[in-house]
Formats: sequence, C-alpha cells, structure tokens
Amino acid sequence: MSTCALPPLIYGTSVLGNLYEATSINHKLEVVKACMQHQNAPVYFDSAGKYGAGLALESLGQSLEHLQVNPNDVVISNKLGWFRKSLTSSAPTFEPGVWKDLKHDAEQKISYHGILACYLQGNMLLGKYKAKMVSVHDPDEYLQAAADVSERKKRYRDIIGAYKALLELKAKGEVASVGIGAKDWRTIARICRDVQLDWVMLANSLTIHSHPREVVEFMEHLRDNNISIINAAVFNGGFVVGADYYNYSSINSKHNSALYQWRSAFFNICSKHNVTPAQAAAAFAFRAPGVNSIALSAGNPGNVHENSMLLGATIAVDFWATLVKAGLIDEQYFKRYLKNN
Repeated sequence: MSTCALPPLIYGTSVLGNLYEATSINHKLEVVKACMQHQNAPVYFDSAGKYGAGLALESLGQSLEHLQVNPNDVVISNKLGWFRKSLTSSAPTFEPGVWKDLKHDAEQKISYHGILACYLQGNMLLGKYKAKMVSVHDPDEYLQAAADVSERKKRYRDIIGAYKALLELKAKGEVASVGIGAKDWRTIARICRDVQLDWVMLANSLTIHSHPREVVEFMEHLRDNNISIINAAVFNGGFVVGADYYNYSSINSKHNSALYQWRSAFFNICSKHNVTPAQAAAAFAFRAPGVNSIALSAGNPGNVHENSMLLGATIAVDFWATLVKAGLIDEQYFKRYLKNN
C-alpha cells in the first residue's frame, strides 16, 4: 500500500459548525472563499458529522456551491460516526458547551449499517460535493464509553464492522481512501493491526506542548509502513496560540497554573526570537516523523491567509534549542527532528 498523496495543509472546518461561538453563513462563506483563494486546487477540507451536528458539512457544501467551485477542485474528508437528528431539548446532548446555537442534535452510529447511514447523510448535507476521504471518528471515545469489558468487546466489533463498510465503499470506487480520526493514539494503533488504513489523523497527540516519546515511536511505525499521517489540533484546541481552551476543554489560570506557566515562557521565547506561537507550533507538528499534512482551522478569513503561510516560515535552530534549554520541549525530539531540518 502506497502512502496517500496529501497536501501539506488541510483546512479543518470545525468553525463552520459553530465551535465555541455561532457565526453567520456569510462569515462561513468568507472563510471557505479564503481557503479556495490561498491554496492551489484541489483544496482539501476536513469535516465531520460531529461538527455542529452536521452544520459544518452543510455550511461547507452551501459555501462551495455559492462560490461555484468545481467539485473536482476540492477533496473533502468526512470523519464518520455521528448522525444528525432532531433537537428535542434546550441544548444538544453531545459535547455540551462546545457547539453553539445548533438547530439539531447528533447521535453516535458506529457499526456496519450505522457508518453507511452517516456516509449517506454526510453527502446529502454536502449537496453536490461528495466525501472522497472517509474514516471512523472518535472510535477511542466510543470504546471508552463502554460500561464493562463485555460491552467494550462488542463496541470494538462495531468499529471493525464500520471499517468493513468503508473498505467496501473504497473497493467500489465511491471513496478514494479510508483512514481514522482519534485523540487516543493507542486506539489507532490497535485498529491499525486489524484494518488496512491509508491514513491516520492524530488529534491532540503530538503538539509543541505535548509530544510523548511513545507517540513519536508510533508515528515512526506508521511512516515505516507507508501510512500517511495528518497531524491535527496542533494548537491543543487553541491554547498554544492564546485561547482559554486546552484540547477543547475550558481552562483557567487558577486551576491550570502549570499550563499557563508553560505558555507564558513559550510566548516570551517566541517574542525574543521574532517567531509567532502559531509558526512554532505548526513547524514543530509538521516535522514529526511520517507527517504528510497538518490540519488547521481558522475562525476568520484573515486567519486562513496566516495559516496558509505558516509552513513557509523559516525558524532558526537556536529557537528550538532555547525551548529545550527552558524545558519546554523534549531534547530527544529536538535532536532527531528539529536540529538538522
């Protein structure tokens, strides 16, 4: 199996699903327009039924059609496993507080038939645009929700059944590749032993703030087995670049003092070396072993332009060395993947 051909930058679409705050369709249109303007075709978008209970998929499709984008000029990745349903309570029941002003709820459907339902619904929400990259979204969280060992085994069979369905779609030529999107790399490693994947999306797993050596070793394994890696959530949910969220959970300096101390020291070194935190985080994440792409989202059109320029930034070795000396990044990672690049 050959490595998937992926661009260095893939645009995340969680903001189109009202992540953290609600935005107008006109604002979302301008974000998508900026993405199309700042990358050569085909432009890659990563989305999911979980993002705003399908709102991100719907907004992406509407925006692309309004811009009269040729379907051949975009490649859409849809992480499957969440199915839009009617909102019957005052707020959605999934991920409380994360998605704002939603008109729908979502439920998890991970099984052979459930994943096909998610795939068909996703394409319906996208309109004239179809997902060509598909995956099971958050299988780690699905397993973690099991009440006991027996249920956990049953849920793992559900996941394998879902992949059976996705691989059948690939065999029929309806999708181009099959991957996985998850936060727990150990779950990804387990599934990789049972399913032949084309690509892996790691979220919150390897960032400039958190890069455990066992994760680096796993990425080396994926690289050696020609499985492409998309590194996502490289800002730790926005924390690394100034937000008060860490891996999508709200935090504050009173109860998370160590995180804020790390960020203060990081910002100080960035300022002294004339490197933006975003440039440092993106470069660090992209240089990890086996990484073909990083997925970056943007809240406004200006961020899209900034993100498109991140990977072209030149960062001197002494900047990384200063971070090592301050105890902010791992020395072994620096020696293997930053010192000579």
